[in-house]
Amino acid sequence: MNASAHTRIKFCGMTRAQDVALACELRVDAIGLVFAQRSSRRLDIEAARALRGQIPDGVDVVALFMDNEGPQVQRVIDAVRPTLLQFHGNEDEAFCGAFGVPYLKAVAMGGDVVADALSRHPDAVALLLDSHASGGAGGTGHRFDWSRIPQATPRPFLLAGGLHPDNVFDAVNTVHPWGVDVSSGIESAPGEKDAAKMRRFVEEVRRADALARSLAR
Repeated sequence: MNASAHTRIKFCGMTRAQDVALACELRVDAIGLVFAQRSSRRLDIEAARALRGQIPDGVDVVALFMDNEGPQVQRVIDAVRPTLLQFHGNEDEAFCGAFGVPYLKAVAMGGDVVADALSRHPDAVALLLDSHASGGAGGTGHRFDWSRIPQATPRPFLLAGGLHPDNVFDAVNTVHPWGVDVSSGIESAPGEKDAAKMRRFVEEVRRADALARSLAR
């Protein structure tokens, strides 16, 4: 269980200024900006730089990539100044660590996960356990079988895949992740967040945290 009973919240796939503003108002811990070529939520650098300018210190700015080339990653870093990188493809440890920025590594939990998949990136600050199969993209809106998560993982992990306001309370209480990551579960359309869903998602995570604190007394 989270020792601090504070489950980190990451809103990913942000594309609109009003959504970023509300996420900051709700005091989420991280905001994800997508640069993966295949994503419907992909931003160009100028749009990302404008959104980044709204995000205050203390909120992590996460730049998400999936098998992007190194020069593309570096251009985003130079222009957008993310505090974290997130890699969703077949990037190896050397590639992920080459940019001098802390990173998260996604682990595909929707396929046949090999035994050492969770330990392949020892320098990742955290893993992101998502519901896509190996080689697939995230943001599917589908969850994976949470019982597949080992009792002990080598890194803190964020739970992703199919989370939404109606199931995140159960997710936090069942899995006890370090953090939760949501994109399509708080949307009205790809890249367009729904304000009511955003608020409810945060409320449900905090309700789960409050329950964890009460049980720990």
